[in-house]
Amino acid sequence: MSAVREQTAPHPPPSTPRPRRTTGPRRRRPMDGGSGIWPYVLIAPAVLGTLYLLVYPLVRAVVISLQDFGLRQLILGDARFVGLKNYETLLGDSRFWEVVRRTFLFMAVNVVLIMVLSTLVALMIERLGRFGRIAVLSALVLTWAMPVIAATTVFQWLFHSEFGIVNAVLTDLGFESFDRYPWFAHGPAAFAILVALIVWQSVPFAAITLYSALTTVPTELYESARLDGASGPRIFRSITFPIVRPIFMLVLSLEVIWTFKAFVQIWVMTNGGPGDATTILPVYAVQTALSSQRYDLGSAASMVTVVLMSGVLVLYFRQMFRQEDELS
Repeated sequence: MSAVREQTAPHPPPSTPRPRRTTGPRRRRPMDGGSGIWPYVLIAPAVLGTLYLLVYPLVRAVVISLQDFGLRQLILGDARFVGLKNYETLLGDSRFWEVVRRTFLFMAVNVVLIMVLSTLVALMIERLGRFGRIAVLSALVLTWAMPVIAATTVFQWLFHSEFGIVNAVLTDLGFESFDRYPWFAHGPAAFAILVALIVWQSVPFAAITLYSALTTVPTELYESARLDGASGPRIFRSITFPIVRPIFMLVLSLEVIWTFKAFVQIWVMTNGGPGDATTILPVYAVQTALSSQRYDLGSAASMVTVVLMSGVLVLYFRQMFRQEDELS
């Protein structure tokens, strides 16, 4: 009986093992909502600086465009509010609409040349060997790094009527009509020189960016297309361009913005002349404000430029968001 009792006696429940202590790093608790003021304090100087440097000038320009603001008001500060009168004067000026037309023509010619040349240069770099690729990319970077004023001065000397190398080379080649030819005294010639300058300065960035996009295209697609007998243009149209299209559109939008607001090259080289042959909207706004001492009309022209640029920015951001969606 004792043996049976010993066998049937209930056993005590096994003790549950204690959890082992982990020696790894402890997770930090998220910061409470009450202490979240410090991030805003840290970014406050940058936000205030941005508001002062970007937003305040824009607001100030809008206010001046709604006032009668000339040299007297600039000194004494007694500007009178006139509403939209400056915009009515500006939009009723035939010279302003001629400048707008020239601005879009200038932008279109530059952007088309930049994108075509950049695409060709990017395709050429992709097919070069290592040494040639390094040489071309180095030349593009050096060209891109040249200051705008320095590049503009170089182009001025290249096309100088007496000491320019362009006239000397053309004359030596037998074109005697280019002896002491005043390039900057003829509107179409000055316009073409400015286009060449801006294209020369803009191609490096666009070409390097497009080449970076071309490196993401799988080589297997090219090999399959060549086995199927596809030509080079057909490969670019059916394989290369659809893959690099988001980057291509972003570069296109940026070039539209940069050429639309080109000012330094034109102001340094021609001041918008001869006549109004090279005057675009940014140059027109400065000319109106400084030459005529009509700061109100100059601000109104600047606001019209901002409105036109906003349309381009909308297209740019739409393309950027579309690219993010495609990548995700």
